[in-house]
Amino acid sequence: MTAAKNIMHSRTAHTDEGFQLPPPAHDPDDPIATAFKQRKTTKDTSATPLSMQELSDLLWSAYGVNRETGPFGAPGRTAASASNSQEIDVYVALTDGTYRYDAPSHRLVRITHTDLRASALTPGQPDVALAPVLLIYVVDLQRLTHTAGFDEPGLHDPEVQKSYYYVDTGLIAGNVYLFAAAHGLAAWFHNCDTAGLAKHLGLQAHQRVLFAQSVGYPGSPRFR
Repeated sequence: MTAAKNIMHSRTAHTDEGFQLPPPAHDPDDPIATAFKQRKTTKDTSATPLSMQELSDLLWSAYGVNRETGPFGAPGRTAASASNSQEIDVYVALTDGTYRYDAPSHRLVRITHTDLRASALTPGQPDVALAPVLLIYVVDLQRLTHTAGFDEPGLHDPEVQKSYYYVDTGLIAGNVYLFAAAHGLAAWFHNCDTAGLAKHLGLQAHQRVLFAQSVGYPGSPRFR
């Protein structure tokens, strides 16, 4: 109650036009605050591969299982999804092939021996070095329409579905950005050759490639 009273007292001291917030704390001992402060998009990466442990930690942070029982009895993930439908799949393109991240077993399932990293970039994108890890985000619409959670009408509406799976993808990508910031890695969320990747990955009609995200060690200092 004391904190709430202090907030209200501070607000009443200002006009109806608004009020000035105190500066962000930026506690140097708070790893989350530090990661937010360092978060940025870095398009240029070196060819240095991530270690197996770094890759493991990256994928778990992005969309791993962080509790056995989440909403509606399904496992909980590090990123939220509509009715806990978990409709986004994360595919991982590496130099030796492309895999699907199986979060419940925390393993990579090989999809193809082909290196699809170059195929993921669309014509006209900046000429940057290929990142050692390329995450490809794919939606499975059947998981929205057959969710174990609350089956709201919007889960069957294509336009509402779109709003859900775009947001859910963004939540995963945000986790990747924060992980990269906290571990000195470069990350870039970008468009990709959706049709070409769908063919290479052997996707079905109810699956769609949405976006990609490059991750690696920073290369040249061009970033935004």
